[in-house]
Amino acid sequence: MPLVVGVAFQPVTKIYYFDPAGHDDLQPGDRVVVDTARGRTLGQVVFAPREVEPNEISGTLKPVIRRATAWDMVQRDQLAHREPETRALCQQRADALQLGMKVVKVEFSLDGSSVVVYFTAEQRIDFRNLVHELGQLLHARVEMRQVGVRDQAKFLGGYGRCGRPLCCASWLREFAPVSIKMAKTQDLPLNSSEVSGVCGRLLCCLSYENDLYAEARQHMPKLNSIIETPQGRGKVKQLNVLRNSVTVLVEGPGESSQYVEVTLPERPAMPAPAGCAGCPKRRALLTTSEEETRLAEDEEMIETTAETAPQAAEQPAPKPAQPASAAKQGTRSRSRRKKR
Repeated sequence: MPLVVGVAFQPVTKIYYFDPAGHDDLQPGDRVVVDTARGRTLGQVVFAPREVEPNEISGTLKPVIRRATAWDMVQRDQLAHREPETRALCQQRADALQLGMKVVKVEFSLDGSSVVVYFTAEQRIDFRNLVHELGQLLHARVEMRQVGVRDQAKFLGGYGRCGRPLCCASWLREFAPVSIKMAKTQDLPLNSSEVSGVCGRLLCCLSYENDLYAEARQHMPKLNSIIETPQGRGKVKQLNVLRNSVTVLVEGPGESSQYVEVTLPERPAMPAPAGCAGCPKRRALLTTSEEETRLAEDEEMIETTAETAPQAAEQPAPKPAQPASAAKQGTRSRSRRKKR
């Protein structure tokens, strides 16, 4: 199997495979210089050299040229300081040409011979004149790349409605498909302002717990189905996945009716959801009964360790059990003594 090393060119972005080319001692966090389609670029090692299946590699692996030197880091910092000014220049020339685009990010290669301009637009843009002007102003090869609003949020960063840094900017390297069906499965309000992130698209975290909700619903009765309750037969009107219960409409005498919440039998334990480890919604996945049972077991274990164990050490050893016949003889002898 081929030996590869994982390299990323920006924090929390896609990982690319490269041939270590003799640098088998690379460790995560090391800076390396690699050869790409845009020329030599500075990247960061994400995982150490390891073997992978041949079907995971597409095309020919390019080698790692060398470890990054101090001069490479200085040169990269100098180009990073030029990026805000270059981005403003690109936006100014785009507005002058009335292209209707928003420049999000500008990225230089290691030697400054090429520059990639990331932009967003509502439709396709003919930017040939812009590329020609920028090439003359920057004295570099210019590449335009249109990205979506999710990528824009990833570049800019920020905080979500949960109060934590955006998943796409902190740990999510690739976007997973998200649909409005996931919000329906989790009984979330179908209001765009409630299920949309700062990018204006559906929240990425909708996909984290969707499989758990879908699995839990398989063990619950269907909506509008008829079930038996202590108050009589009724129709299921709502599923409460987190409480493991259903709300049932029970028809009474005459035209009276009432809503009854029926707790369902305990379902099999579900694995922890993938995704943000500190997401507050993960804590809510435990039902109330499961949480109380876990806390009670912890308290019982603590009390047994702190109190029961020392008392058990002080008590004398239990006497061996006597046979039933011997116990009867002892009872008869004591009764005869009392009579005398």
